[in-house]
Amino acid sequence: MAFEGLTQKLQETFRKLRGKGKLTEKDVKEAMREVKLALLEADVNYKVVKDFVNSVTERAIGQEVMESLTPGQHVIKIVHEELVNLMGAKESKINISPKPPTVIMLVGLQGAGKTTMAAKLALHFKRNNKHPLLVAADVYRPAAIKQLQILGGQIDIPVFALGDKISPIDIAKASIEYAKKNARDIVIIDTAGRLHVDEDLMLELESIKKEVEPNEILLVVDAMTGQDAVNVAESFNQRLDITGVILTKLDGDTRGGAALSVKAITGKPIKFVGIGEKLSDLEIFYPDRMASRILGMGDILTLIEKAQQAIDEKKALEMQQKLEKQEFTLEDFLEQMQQMKKLGSLKDLIRMIPGIDVSKLNDIDFEENEREMVKIEAIIKSMTKEERRNPSIINSSRKKRIAKGSGTSIQDVNKLLNNFEQARKMIKQFSDIQKHMKKGKFKFPFFK
Repeated sequence: MAFEGLTQKLQETFRKLRGKGKLTEKDVKEAMREVKLALLEADVNYKVVKDFVNSVTERAIGQEVMESLTPGQHVIKIVHEELVNLMGAKESKINISPKPPTVIMLVGLQGAGKTTMAAKLALHFKRNNKHPLLVAADVYRPAAIKQLQILGGQIDIPVFALGDKISPIDIAKASIEYAKKNARDIVIIDTAGRLHVDEDLMLELESIKKEVEPNEILLVVDAMTGQDAVNVAESFNQRLDITGVILTKLDGDTRGGAALSVKAITGKPIKFVGIGEKLSDLEIFYPDRMASRILGMGDILTLIEKAQQAIDEKKALEMQQKLEKQEFTLEDFLEQMQQMKKLGSLKDLIRMIPGIDVSKLNDIDFEENEREMVKIEAIIKSMTKEERRNPSIINSSRKKRIAKGSGTSIQDVNKLLNNFEQARKMIKQFSDIQKHMKKGKFKFPFFK
């Protein structure tokens, strides 16, 4: 979970600050010492930590904070603002060319996830009404071209390939002409992974840059490598003058040092973050939202955007009408579960809700909850359409068949049916209350 350790430590520090009335300079410096240690443990670059803590301390011991009625909250506000500034102040958008196509060149080390990221980017642009073209310019890694073609096929996006016997420079040049002739307005060039100390391969990247004049050179780095990711970014930037960074595997990086150090060290913004294995698991990097997540303040805007992408508005309206008419079935319930799964893991979603104490999340067995969801899905899928729409017909022999087909027990089937029936009764009660309130007839029992 991204920033998990850092968030917990910062929340503990700020809880102590909020518990005090007036703050002294000593209180602030003690808190900043804890913040400093938390950031260093999160693998944030030492110079970045030092500058950050000095900036916060200088502002936090000012007259405005010391005389505030809520000095603890004031300090947290300053930390949030400085974190936002550290990560780039605002979203850094892709530089779209006024004359198509916009050319995006992906570079980075071997194993950073460039090929998958190329497909993720292409899907992102497709969803934003663009017409991307993927370019297979990695002629060195076995099956790299085939991998990109498979990924392109999954999202219905064309892949330009000339095989592994043509130079990457010629492939890149030819792809631009192909894009112009075929009305593809975004060209994403997947280059081979290479070490920044490999002189020949770095020269090849410089040649591709010179020939195609990309609008963006995006460095793809693995967030889990921490400070190494920052060092790599610095090296590639010196050679290619990159325009931005994409962090992959941010969901698996419990520390988060790379995300907090890259902009300060290279001066180049993080533009996207990979937050999962699915091709849809890509987020635009918003420094203010990320700062809120780090401080445990949630990220309601991203949560809303995820919901808008995953949930079909027409189906949501149909579901609401079914609920009001008590026509909600197990088939509908299964559909709702599948839509929820598109949003991501339950733990990630809960962390985006403002006011959540992340330390308390450790007490919840999310894996058990996820397993329970899988079990429920298996049980419903083992039912016939008639059984899903009318669970009352499910007798003991049907229960045996459903349990066997889903690899669960009769008790599991009974538990699901009982819970579903209870939920339907509750929905009916709420619906009845709403109807009575609209008619002005509803009274609480103790007012009789």
